[in-house]
Amino acid sequence: MPWSRILSGIIAIALALSATVLGGWYFTILFAAIIFLGQKEYFNLVKAKGMAPAAKTTMFVSQVLLVICTLDGSLADAVMPVAGTFICFYLLFQPKMATIADISASILGLFYTGYLPSYWVRLRALESNGIDNLPFGAYWPKNWSDILQKRDFNSVPQGLKATLLTFLCIWAADIGAYIIGKFFGKTPLSEISPKKTVEGAIFGVVASVVVAVVGAYYIDLSRNPLTGVALGLLIGIASILGDLTESMLKRDAGVKDSGQLIPGHGGILDRTDSYIFTASLVYYFVTLLFPLLTEIG
Repeated sequence: MPWSRILSGIIAIALALSATVLGGWYFTILFAAIIFLGQKEYFNLVKAKGMAPAAKTTMFVSQVLLVICTLDGSLADAVMPVAGTFICFYLLFQPKMATIADISASILGLFYTGYLPSYWVRLRALESNGIDNLPFGAYWPKNWSDILQKRDFNSVPQGLKATLLTFLCIWAADIGAYIIGKFFGKTPLSEISPKKTVEGAIFGVVASVVVAVVGAYYIDLSRNPLTGVALGLLIGIASILGDLTESMLKRDAGVKDSGQLIPGHGGILDRTDSYIFTASLVYYFVTLLFPLLTEIG
């Protein structure tokens, strides 16, 4: 493996983990940069197909969405229809008449690379109010040893625990699918991505489930193994679907990578495709389904 790939991967993981633990505006700024760069790559793919989307307008309203998510997550869902209306209004009054494809590509860009990733900010912010101990709504553990030994685990925001567990499940799914697929995979998973195999996908989901069961028990999310199994399945399957969706976009645009921003890794979308669908599903699992399962249990 090239050193550039290893070094860029280490830097990306360190930056992501630091911003995740801090939360608040630090986490928002990180995702603002990721979404901005990811949308640029998405619209480059769209323009390669001859479409003329409202790229700048969509990128602007996506940043506004992140700010609103940070200020008040309950208002975030109202931004989507307002932003979609604004984008259509912009396209309708351009000198060149917009096409169905232009409007569709713009709305998909807002939903796929703006609205869905914004759920990471909402997930990280869960039950974080009042726990932040640094400026700009940030949090940093006062004693890592107490937390790792679970002596002071209740002081950790639920959103931080859920976000880190989701990251670990995605990493387990990606690494498990890659290793098993590379050395033992024989059955193609989909024509969209010929290198992916059924064997790799199954093992990736299993790896996600194992991490979710252990992690949910450790962070006291739930001591019922079925909760961890459900969460692991959800994350594992969502990460695969995210990967295949981005592969479909690249295949349709006729490119190998979405960009060349990260040395040895390709573009932002190439590295974050597994994260796009995941956050929204985990957010509603934690806020809606988990309380229901706890009540039933």
